[in-house]
Amino acid sequence: MINWMRYRLIYFLISAVVILPGLFSLYKWGLKTGIDFTGGTIIEYKFKNEVSGDELKDLVKEYAEPNAVRLSQGNIYELRFSALPSDKSKAITEKVKAKYLDSEELRTETVGATIGVELIKKTFYAIIISASAILLWVAYQFKSIKYGTSAVIAMLHDSLVLLGTFSLLGHFMGAEIDFLFVTAMLTILSFSVHDTIVVYDRTRETQKKYGGDMETIANKALTETMVRSLNNSMTIVFMLIALILLGGETIKWFAVALLVGTISGTYSSPFVAVPILVTWDKLIRRKN
Repeated sequence: MINWMRYRLIYFLISAVVILPGLFSLYKWGLKTGIDFTGGTIIEYKFKNEVSGDELKDLVKEYAEPNAVRLSQGNIYELRFSALPSDKSKAITEKVKAKYLDSEELRTETVGATIGVELIKKTFYAIIISASAILLWVAYQFKSIKYGTSAVIAMLHDSLVLLGTFSLLGHFMGAEIDFLFVTAMLTILSFSVHDTIVVYDRTRETQKKYGGDMETIANKALTETMVRSLNNSMTIVFMLIALILLGGETIKWFAVALLVGTISGTYSSPFVAVPILVTWDKLIRRKN
């Protein structure tokens, strides 16, 4: 049987190496917010022939600098600006049609910020309330506050990995956070806790059957659940990679967020939640 818990300090070090650059990025650059947070104007064009996104950006920047130029399937480009008056939007469209005679304007719309400051606060409150509920429920089910606290720490670990990664992607690759990112984040938190509970349940069953110290029990539980967890996660990873490569620009960063969260959640359940549980148990035993 593999002694997984022998290397638990290495697992904590790996987590620190992944999280710290993201925390630095969050402090220095923050998150690049999308139109759902800030509001703005979206103009979408369809071209019969291939067009360069950089060329299109240079063409319209005398009227307004685009926040993003996104290519989706079928030579459809989506230009995103801060809120523009209607005369500027018309001028941009006339310039594009004059340059590209085969172009077709699909839509022009100005939207307000759908995720305001108040709603962001409510999202954080919801995360705090749900984390507290998860802590209490897991602690009740497993008859120990150690289980609940360890599961919530693993969940927060995945949140920091995702936020830090998108801060770096936003600074270096222009990735924006929008309503889809919030959806992905909440989805990943539930996935993380679900996977952790599977390992905890096997730990409890093993303890009832064989007894022994927590480290031995955890090693046996991880050995029995590792292949199942990896197989389950890999099916999700393959699907998300396909979405990133073939799904178009509209859902690209949503799929990336789910991919980062899935990988982080798969790692944190056996290599963050369980090592914290074992370390906590060892400290209590040593103290007693």
